[in-house]
Amino acid sequence: MCGRYAASRRPEDLAGIFEIEKWEPEETLAPDFNVAPTKEVHAVLDRPLKDAGDGRPVRQLRKLKWGLVPSWAKSPEGGARMINARAETVHEKPSYRRAFTTRRCILPADGYYEWVTGTEERDLEVEGKRKRPRKQPYFVTPADGSVFAMAGLYEFWRDRTLPDDHPQAWWVTCSVITTEAEKTPLAVAPAEGPRALADIHPRMPLMLTPDRWDAWLDPARTDPDDLRALLTPPVPGLMRAYPVSTAVSNVRNNGPELLKELPAPEEGTLF
Repeated sequence: MCGRYAASRRPEDLAGIFEIEKWEPEETLAPDFNVAPTKEVHAVLDRPLKDAGDGRPVRQLRKLKWGLVPSWAKSPEGGARMINARAETVHEKPSYRRAFTTRRCILPADGYYEWVTGTEERDLEVEGKRKRPRKQPYFVTPADGSVFAMAGLYEFWRDRTLPDDHPQAWWVTCSVITTEAEKTPLAVAPAEGPRALADIHPRMPLMLTPDRWDAWLDPARTDPDDLRALLTPPVPGLMRAYPVSTAVSNVRNNGPELLKELPAPEEGTLF
């Protein structure tokens, strides 16, 4: 799954990476090293501009809220639970299938966090001797330092309790698409701990390599079977993972120190 990630690149940098044609300075977000559900995030999408009149899709950097609210939802309360959509079923689930065919985006990140419970503590949990085992967070990121482009969906929701001209009358929300975690060896593995992403968690965000960006964002592509072919995971061996401080487990902590690599898992959390 993806429940927390880091996104520190500036809009100017993202504009160059993704060939952004339009972004509004007022939608600039500060670097966030502990992005959590319901936070505002940057998303790359192709969509015609309202006042352009030509209907041409324009590559934009937009500010969205993480946690998808379907257009037909009566309230936005369920958005916090809809942060991930499974690649295997996204085309058929009522909450996602319309967005899958018409409203796709890329969520740029440095990488994502995932937590693994130490072997001894997992055994205690199974025996019922400890209800809340201490977990070690790992940061997963492209080994070459490139942007981690997560496949995503976005959706519009109208708050009918507000007038049309209210600034919060429309919500624009998003979800990260996930896939099975790689079982092949990491490009760079920690000295102690997991050797593959599947050793950390059975799911991972679906990373789109640059050769798929244009096709994924193209709103003219609406055939589900054609789009599902784009959800094939990239070739294995592109990622590295390393242990980071358990401080990231508290969403109130935020700063570049959260990405600092530990020489080994913290005491009491050995894999």
